[in-house]
Amino acid sequence: MNKSLRRSKERGLTKTHWLHSAHSFSFADYYDPDYMGFSVLRVINQDIIDPNQGFGMHSHHNMEILTYVLSGTLQHKDSLGNESLIKPNELQRMSAGSGIRHSEWNPSFTEDCELLQIWILPESEGGTPGYQQAYFSSPKVGAWQLLASPNAEQHSLSIKQSMKLYRANLEEGAELCYVPTDNRALWLQVVKGRLQANEHELSEGDGLGINIALKLKGISASEVLLFDLPAQPA
Repeated sequence: MNKSLRRSKERGLTKTHWLHSAHSFSFADYYDPDYMGFSVLRVINQDIIDPNQGFGMHSHHNMEILTYVLSGTLQHKDSLGNESLIKPNELQRMSAGSGIRHSEWNPSFTEDCELLQIWILPESEGGTPGYQQAYFSSPKVGAWQLLASPNAEQHSLSIKQSMKLYRANLEEGAELCYVPTDNRALWLQVVKGRLQANEHELSEGDGLGINIALKLKGISASEVLLFDLPAQPA
């Protein structure tokens, strides 16, 4: 499998009167046949939602949807009866399954809400929709923190796919490694800061897909998400 390097400035963009969204992979009206996803990772959107704006009630099927708030607050409502506020250091997981309707709204009248929305293809279609949300204390600098996994290991959120989602914080000069097992692929998404990832220098919004050992070194204080995924199809 070849490396996949996705620079922030190369991402697709959606701009409306209330939303600014950057797409790492093809999404909605943005289409790039070279960036249709990576393994079972289908969507990474970095959204900035204006105050008192958001996505009205709409439906999804057969997708594991993760929402990671970077700043501000996001209000969630769905057809299962869930209503919640999602804030930084919290992760939401919504299993669309056979079908779910939901809305995501910025309830503030003064502050933007910035978030990453992530879509994962499930191992099998259909099934009962579900919802989880959890707060994660800030990770120890220079260590991997598990956020989502198939079996809810280490108090992570459960997800209906053979994948694990980690996050990590690095200080300038700090190093951190991750070695995938056989038949696995890694996608690294830089949330903030600058770092060295193997031979690549990455900045906020950049993504890198590989299937070899990953070695990170902080150039500045930085935060990353790491997806440990099934191997890319041949």
